[in-house]
Amino acid sequence: QHITFPASIIEPALFEEGKMFDGSSIAGWKGINESDMVLLPDAGTAYLDPFFADPTIVLTCDILDPATMQSYERDPRGIAKRAEAYLKSSGTADQAFFGPEPEFFIFDSVRFANDMGHTFFQVGSEEAAWNTGAKYDGGNSGYRPGVKGGYFPVPPTDTLHDLRAEMIKTLEQVGIETEVHHHEVATAGQCEI
Repeated sequence: QHITFPASIIEPALFEEGKMFDGSSIAGWKGINESDMVLLPDAGTAYLDPFFADPTIVLTCDILDPATMQSYERDPRGIAKRAEAYLKSSGTADQAFFGPEPEFFIFDSVRFANDMGHTFFQVGSEEAAWNTGAKYDGGNSGYRPGVKGGYFPVPPTDTLHDLRAEMIKTLEQVGIETEVHHHEVATAGQCEI
């Protein structure tokens, strides 16, 4: 989720009292009759967003119940903090480390419809195995990972190396450490960072 505040309202009280928002508009959180929630920014998470034209600082927030000013039970950040506290209190561990492994597809196009008379989806990817016979402006180089043959290819078969490298640079620029990036098993642009 994302919300933007003008710089003019950023003052110390925001980091102590937070800012109210409507929790009923987030699926599965609150009913309309008890929708008030509090966003409490964590100044230690601040970084300059590399994508917005207007300089924008990103802050991760804790979600609090306004009645108690305690962590909301469904706040993912609060859940992680409580899990780590449990590990400490139980003597299991002093710290918890979480290492996500994002896997995703980069398509050239995605089309879909779900209407009364028809339904379909279609993905387009120049590097997809099913495009070995396709005609392209400038020719078809024929370099494509086969079905289930996309794990660790080198360019020119891996057409997304430079894009993933750019993603890594951007992640590191905002303070997110990465270990590796590569093409994944599937054809049609499956990647992993």
